[in-house]
Parts: sequence; structure tokens; C-alpha cells
Amino acid sequence: MLFSDVVQTSETVRATRSRKTKITAIAALLDAAAPVELEPVVSWVSGELAQGRLGTGWRTLTGLDGAPAPVAKLTVTEVDDAFTALAATSGAGSTARRKELLTALWAAATAPEQSFLLRLLSGELRQGALTAVVSEAVAMSAEIPLDLVRRAYMLCGRLPHTAAVARTGGAAALAEFRLEVGRAIQPMLASPGASLDETLAEFDGDVSVEFKMDGARIQVHRDGDLVRVFTRTLRDITSGVPELVELVLGLECDSVVLDGETLALTDAGRPRPFQETMSRFSVFDPTLLEPGVNPTRELLLHPYFFDCLHLNGHDLLDAPLRERREALTEVACAHSIPALLRPDAEAAAEYFDGALAAGHEGVMIKSLDAPYAAGRRGRAWQKIKPTHTLDLIVLGAEWGYGRRTGYLSNLHLGARDAATGEPVMVGKTFKGLTDALLQWQTAEFPRHERSRDEYTVYLWPELIVEIALDGVQVSPRYPGGVALRFARVVRYRPDKSLAEADTIDTVRGLLPAGS
Repeated sequence: MLFSDVVQTSETVRATRSRKTKITAIAALLDAAAPVELEPVVSWVSGELAQGRLGTGWRTLTGLDGAPAPVAKLTVTEVDDAFTALAATSGAGSTARRKELLTALWAAATAPEQSFLLRLLSGELRQGALTAVVSEAVAMSAEIPLDLVRRAYMLCGRLPHTAAVARTGGAAALAEFRLEVGRAIQPMLASPGASLDETLAEFDGDVSVEFKMDGARIQVHRDGDLVRVFTRTLRDITSGVPELVELVLGLECDSVVLDGETLALTDAGRPRPFQETMSRFSVFDPTLLEPGVNPTRELLLHPYFFDCLHLNGHDLLDAPLRERREALTEVACAHSIPALLRPDAEAAAEYFDGALAAGHEGVMIKSLDAPYAAGRRGRAWQKIKPTHTLDLIVLGAEWGYGRRTGYLSNLHLGARDAATGEPVMVGKTFKGLTDALLQWQTAEFPRHERSRDEYTVYLWPELIVEIALDGVQVSPRYPGGVALRFARVVRYRPDKSLAEADTIDTVRGLLPAGS
């Protein structure tokens, strides 16, 4: 297959807002790919590289010159081999060798191929083909039920591998995918709940009510004496959290997979601010550093587990939460999040007040009947907070005035359209921005710049910010038909990806009844 076929499909996907058209175009591309080409093609249309980071910075990429090739001759295999060679280049002389490889690849590419390479290698490939869309294309191409593709992908964590197995082994091969201790799976996610009473009524009271902690999501795997700890984005952080590894090695079990939160505590046992917990993660990954916070190893992390996905050889993903909580209590009772099972409305309200008094965000309400739906944001888990919060996409920022002159200030905010993957603008805010955040935004936003005019710097949809708001109202001012009320910045969420931003449907769900 020619590399230009991938580029052309990418352009088709970028040019349409129709989810069906995107899926059909990508599926046709996958149909045409040879087995050896399938994995790199799936990676590229997802905006990713199978080899991970290649050590090619933006300055290196934009420094490439030379006339583009007049005719498309590059093959998928040739480009993938070049990426593999780049990833393997290290040590003395690696800078010169990497430039040599890139220059050769650049010279062999046509102008459209060069544009695609630049965006792919810099992480700027924006075509609305998120993994959810590509997953549907994989299912269509392989003629396999979508739910089976999604489950296999969530369990193995690699969509290109899922596509390859679907091609060679079909539905039967995907059905063989299992949770593998030591390999991270996509975490189950929660949706905002309307109110405590409404959510309790939705599940007829058959729920677990738990503290909603302001910590960092972790997934812990233990197999014998081997422990691995992952973040919510499936990044392996084992080497940076020795206290968590030691604690898990002390549990009485042979193998276990636990889901939970970890936080840094004050001397009084209260949770420290989220950015202080995240500073521990930033010691070994500077990209997660919160604005204005210095990384430190001095803060100890304390785990609070809320789910058990595997115990001593038995997978529990498909078991209802009531059974998973029994396993959690058996193996890690002393380190589990406090929970109230099947409370009445009065007890739940008292528990909610207690969570806030203890310094937590609110509570989680979880259906005791629900299995662990990895990677899915459904209604089985709902978060209740005293004020609404949304994880929104930063689409741009306006230059400030007065004491904010010279700083990028007023944020343009968007929610994700679940059908297309594209952002939909829902409001603006400059409230809640500290001096440290203003300085950070002004330095950081140009790195994500898509375009600008006299007043505004417009960004690629990459940065996620948590916004508190009093509610939502109908408004013709923004494309989504809704506007945020009294929105203010809580914090940036470097631990969340674009796919985890709240959807426009979630925002509309906060409209008052009858709106």
C-alpha cells in the first residue's frame, strides 16, 4: 500500500463532520491494507505512532527543508521502517543519524505526505478520528460486532494489535482476550450525577456510596513478587512510587489487580490539593507538572482502592460490583475507600456532608449490579459534587487588559461532540485564574497554537481544564446551543486526554427541566 493512500484517507476524514463517512473511509483503507501494514495504518489514522516517542522535536521537524517529491512512491512499510529506525537511534552520534533518517524520509515524500508527517510526528494530527471512530472502522472492516472489538481493545490496550487479531482470527480470536495481570486496562469512568436523591432513586437504592477523592487515579497489578503501577492514561509509574509497591507487596495474596486513587495527605490526615499530589508524578514525567508547582519526592502517597478486578487467578471484570467489593474487602480492607452500602436518603445525605467535611470533592454513587465496563463513561458510576464541574477543552484564549495586559487570559471552552470527536464551543471564562496560571498559559499556549488574530490565540484541541459552574442555560450565542453559568477555572487536567473531555450531551444534560 502507498503511504499516500493513508494521507488521502486522513484528508477525507478531516474534511467531514459525518461520523459515518469517517468510519466508512477508514474501514475501506483497512480493507486495502496488507496484514503486515494493518498495525501501522491503524496507529496513524488514530494519530499515534506504534513506536511511541521518536525523539523528534518540533524544532527538528520544522527545520527540515528540500523540495517535495513530485510523485507519491513511499510505501506504508518504508515509512514504518523509518519510524522504527528513528526509535532505535540513541547514544553518541544519534542526533546526526536521526536528522539523516528524517531528511531521507522527507525528501521521498510529496507535499501532502510531508504535511501529514509533520502533524503525525509532532502529535498535531487533528482529523476527528479518535480511537472510538477507528474502533468502529475496525469492526466494520473485520465484520465483527463492535462491542467485541471495544472489549478486546480495552483489555489489551492497543487498538492496532486488536485490528490485526480481528483480521487474522476473527471474532473467536477477539473473544479469547482476557485481563492479563501486569498489563494495564482502560479504567471505568463516571458521569456527573444530577443530585444525590435522583441518583439514589435511579438505582432504587441498590448502590455503593463512596468518597469522591481529589487524587490521582491508579491501577495496581501484582503477580507474585512483581508489582506494576499505572496511571489513568496507562502510563507505568512503578519506579516513581516505591511506597505503593511496598504496600501492595504486603497484601495477603498471590495475584491481584486493584483500581483506586492515591493522594498526598497533610499531617492531620486531610487530603492535600490535587496539584501537590500530581507533583509526585511530575518528578518522573515533567509533562504532568501543574502550573506553578515544583515537583518533589518528599510527599508520601496513600492509596485508597475502590475496586478489585482480579484476585488469586480469578478475573472479576464481569462480576457485579457487590462481588468485587467483597474481594476488595478480603484483600485490601485497610486501604479501601470508605463506602456506605444501600443507604437510605438520610444516611446518604449525612455521608455526603461527611465527605465534604473531610476535605473531599463529594461522593461517588455506583450500581452494585454493574460489571466493570472498562473505558466506558456510562450511568453505572455517577459523581455528585456540591457544584457542577466539567472537563472541557481549551479552544483559545484572549489577550487580557488592565492588570492582565500582556497575558493570555479569557479562555474559550469547548465540549466534545461524541458523534464526530470535534469540540463544540460552550462558553468563555477568565475567573479562577491565578497569577501563576496566567503566566503558565501565556508561555504554554503558543506551543499549541493553531492560528491567531489581533485579540485571540486559537489552539489545537489538546489541553483539558476542569471548570466549576453553577449550571447551564439555553443560548444561541454558541454552536452547541447552550452556555455555561458562572464558569470558573478549577485546575488543568494533564492526566486526561481529549477523549476524556465531557461531551456536549453531558453539558446539555445540566439544563433545567423543561428548557
